[in-house]
Amino acid sequence: MITSRTITKQAATGSLIGLALGDALGFPTEFNDVPAILAKCGPWRAMTLPTPAFVTDDTQMTLAVARAVRTALARGALAPQWLTRPLRDEFVAWYHSPENNRAPGRTCLVACEKLDGDRPWQQASRIGSKGCGANMRVAPLGLVPGLSQEQRAGAAQLQAALTHGHPTALAASDLTAQAVHLLTRGAEPLGLVGRLRSYAYDNRSRYREQWLGDLWTYSHDASPQAFIQRGWDECADALSRLDTALRTADPETDPCLLTGEGWVAEEALTTALLCFLQFPGEPLTALRRAACTKGDSDSLACLTGAFAGAHLGAGAWPKEWADRIEYGSELLTLGALWDA
Repeated sequence: MITSRTITKQAATGSLIGLALGDALGFPTEFNDVPAILAKCGPWRAMTLPTPAFVTDDTQMTLAVARAVRTALARGALAPQWLTRPLRDEFVAWYHSPENNRAPGRTCLVACEKLDGDRPWQQASRIGSKGCGANMRVAPLGLVPGLSQEQRAGAAQLQAALTHGHPTALAASDLTAQAVHLLTRGAEPLGLVGRLRSYAYDNRSRYREQWLGDLWTYSHDASPQAFIQRGWDECADALSRLDTALRTADPETDPCLLTGEGWVAEEALTTALLCFLQFPGEPLTALRRAACTKGDSDSLACLTGAFAGAHLGAGAWPKEWADRIEYGSELLTLGALWDA
């Protein structure tokens, strides 16, 4: 049900700012285990935003996706013929940017280098990679108002596929955008995992050829349905583990021990959801929990912030944090555009 609170909470602004805050909070703790993080930062529930509050490639590439979507929508309804070129251009511009110095993933670097040319994008995609770089940047597709389910799902999978061609990367990106969308529309956190599991089941055999073209032929699968089923099945298994974890999780325990370290797409989705769903009304605690993990802490906290901000809106984040975040002006501009 859509309520007046849902409309006025500024979910897009809250999600984009939360994403960047989580990214910045997790930036100094990535590649550290929990004892090392506690030694560096003190008790995890009191972690503070670094000064300056720099972000990683996670926020940079989220902005690239957001700009591409804005460009495509300026041309008409969101469709692959309008979105593919802006995505490609934005990813190549990011690849060449002097600000691309935040320890980006190798899959993104290799794919974006190959996208810089005339070859079909499917030839640039890393068909064997399901790294979290596919879904840590997809939140804008859950925030843009007025999209159909087909547009949101197809665009989420397309932006993933340009770099990460593994079917699990596609399905996890689709699920991440769907989770963000549901939360912006007032979905209750308590029922979120069940809705995502149903969504995975309903889409298990749906290969979105209009958006993905012949991507599946670069794999070893016998059919497009067999290709995409692999991804949805892996995500469904991960969501099942998340369901179990939510019943047994101790907030003081590293969530990576229950749902994975987040280096791959389905684990990034479920571990970030675990952090968010343990503290649905305490967004800073959720961010701190995600940043104090032995896994891919910046990406986990980035996704956690996107979920928490979509749920609670712009008011979730302290002004003294939001005012210091890198790229804050552009994040606020995009958030205001989609909140309007």
